[in-house]
Amino acid sequence: MRAVVYERYGSPDQLRVRDVPQPVPGAGEVLVEVVATSVNLSDWEALRGTPAYARLGGLLRPRRRILGSDIAGRVAALGEGARRFAIGDEVFGDIMPRYGGFAEFVAVPESALAAKPAPLSFAEASALPQASAIATHAVALAEPGTRMLLNGAGGGSGALALQLAAHKGVHVTAVDNAGKLDFLRALGADEVIDYRREDFTRRGPYELIVDLVARRSVFAYARALVRGGRCVMVGGTGRALIRMLTAGALLGAVTGRRLGVLFVRQGPSAFVPVAERCAAGEVQVHIDRVFPLEQVPEALRWHGEGRALGKVVVAVGAD
Repeated sequence: MRAVVYERYGSPDQLRVRDVPQPVPGAGEVLVEVVATSVNLSDWEALRGTPAYARLGGLLRPRRRILGSDIAGRVAALGEGARRFAIGDEVFGDIMPRYGGFAEFVAVPESALAAKPAPLSFAEASALPQASAIATHAVALAEPGTRMLLNGAGGGSGALALQLAAHKGVHVTAVDNAGKLDFLRALGADEVIDYRREDFTRRGPYELIVDLVARRSVFAYARALVRGGRCVMVGGTGRALIRMLTAGALLGAVTGRRLGVLFVRQGPSAFVPVAERCAAGEVQVHIDRVFPLEQVPEALRWHGEGRALGKVVVAVGAD
């Protein structure tokens, strides 16, 4: 089968399309013929080996040679004891930290998958698992009528979180670059900020800050929160993560503001509810671009450079 592989950490130029052995599903696993897979921040980080936590699977060289963690496709074979699906069923799911989605076939635990809602295309379904889980957990922290700031709102997780928060009656200030501000307004943002022109931590105060690309100091976050407010980071530099877990906890205890990391529960229970709302037309799946398998390097670069409005999808097989 064809797959996009890499042997060492670095830029998208490290990636190559190669013929590799087709995986065989083990006990409790199914073999999925991949139709579409979407690009996530985890793919970009695992490719580059940075922040440091991206190397947990291999300090000097990547242990997983094929990236791609959100997939949608058809069940092609069943491993021993796998009974949830039948051959030919249309499924989608998040297969991180196993990865393997940038390939024609991947063997995954059946527990990581859910039946694809019929109204959704394979591309749309592949755009949802990780982004839906992050958005759901983030918006669960906001109460109707409160003020929420969402940094990195123009990406896949941000676009879903913005819509979910707006439907919930949360006042949302969305932050991203100038090229995405009209997109954010269309999604329901009450206010928008171009982070290149204005420091969003000088605005507010907010009851909740969700930072998907955290790089600010804990002191900056604290000044933008009301007393009793909360800030959580989802993605960002390793340094920002350490500061949030250490100095953030201490500062929070002193100031009465909660600063920490958003821990996201994975699995179908975390992403299926949003997928069902997308299938019903309540929430929109925004796909910026679709690249063929041969152009995975370009897809990763487009996503990693922050140019995508919503999700970037890789088309692997026939929809």
